[in-house]
Parts: sequence; structure tokens; C-alpha cells
Amino acid sequence: MDFNTSLRRAIKTGKVILGQHETKESIENGTAKLVVIAANCPAEFSGYVAGKDGIKTYMFEGSGVQLGRACGKPFMVSALAIEETGDSDILALTR
Repeated sequence: MDFNTSLRRAIKTGKVILGQHETKESIENGTAKLVVIAANCPAEFSGYVAGKDGIKTYMFEGSGVQLGRACGKPFMVSALAIEETGDSDILALTR
């Protein structure tokens, strides 16, 4: 299983929310099944996610720019939430 392939499949066939603010709303609403955080995501947001019980997280080893590219976007993505996996197996990759 490759993270980038699984992420792209989730974006194509499921529902993925990009950005810290939208991800935070998804967590608060209880719709986030998985939160992906870039290595250079601000510590404040990482700490917020770590303080939430029951939230699966995946620490992306690359920067926000690299996470954006993995999403197929031409901009930085420091955090994202998977709300619906679609045909993806991305939840199997959680740590």
C-alpha cells in the first residue's frame, strides 16, 4: 500500500477536506475518519489534533508543499481530513 496512491484514490472517489480550518471543523463535527498532518504543520494545530481522543492521524513525512502535490494540488496543504474513503484503503495506513 502506497500512501500517495491511497490518498489520490480517496480524493477521487471519497470526500477529503483540505486545510487546517476546514479539518478542525470536520473534527468538531465528528465527520473526520482520518486526519493527515504535514511534517511542517504548525505545532499548535498538531497539538490540537493530538488532544482529541478517537481521531486517527497520519503524520505525513514531507512538507505541506509535498502534501499538496500528493493531493494533486498546486498549493501547500498542511492538514487534511478524510471524511469518506471511497474506494481507497487509506484507513489501513494509519499509525
